[in-house]
Amino acid sequence: MSQSIISKIVTSLRPQRVQGEAARHARRAYRQRFSTSQTIFIFTIIFLFLPLFVLVVYSFNGSTSMNWTGFSLRWYQRLLTERGLWIAVRNSLVIALSSAATATVIGTIGAIGVSFYKFKTRGYVQTISFLPMILPEIIIGVSLAIFFAGLQIRLGLLTIYIAHVTFNIPFVFLMVMARLEEFDFSIIEAAKDLGASERQTLFKVTLPICMPGIVSGLLTAITLSLEDFVITFFVAGPGSSTLPIFIYSAITRKGGVTPLISALSVVMILTTVLLCILLRKFLKYIAAK
Repeated sequence: MSQSIISKIVTSLRPQRVQGEAARHARRAYRQRFSTSQTIFIFTIIFLFLPLFVLVVYSFNGSTSMNWTGFSLRWYQRLLTERGLWIAVRNSLVIALSSAATATVIGTIGAIGVSFYKFKTRGYVQTISFLPMILPEIIIGVSLAIFFAGLQIRLGLLTIYIAHVTFNIPFVFLMVMARLEEFDFSIIEAAKDLGASERQTLFKVTLPICMPGIVSGLLTAITLSLEDFVITFFVAGPGSSTLPIFIYSAITRKGGVTPLISALSVVMILTTVLLCILLRKFLKYIAAK
């Protein structure tokens, strides 16, 4: 009789024990949810994206000042009729695509040459190739401006193109070199054993294997060329304004960030996000194949 009573008491207390353990787990999970690292992460995200939120809001401001006067799309409409803006966009795209393509070709050839061939000045070539990446941009800009002045080359789109090729080559070189470090050289030997020539080995074996590094270097070069201001400022001439220089001129001329620049920034952010989404889907499609 006493044993049955004890078993009933234990049975009645067991659900309470289970509920108590569940409550402790819930409290522990709640404390973990709001840990210090997650709190710092939330404040960091707010710190990074709050200026963008303010930028988006004031791009719809009807006034040119920071005082909110009402919702308006006038600045987005003005973007379509701003002739100087579209000239700067055209110049930026032409310079970015042409300089990135040239830097990709030179950087890829240089990386393959340094990796596959041994010569006395190999270490010096690698060191010199990384100098434009290490040196401050203002030093590169001033030195290029002096160089062009010494050769009596008129500043314009050509000088911007040469400058962008110069500082883009190291980034392409580095990314292709990183890809070549994982290269299996036995594939080259197998291709030669099968009768492939030097040219066939380069275009059908080496370049396809290096293609991820080449594409990464190309995209990086385009991005760096589009956003560069310091070097471009020193080597640009009359009528060769790029988008960063146009934005700087608009800010300094009107004494601050105007809603027109805010609207342009919003369009650039949306375009970047859209390109990232499309590129991600394209890479997933390629990987699925």
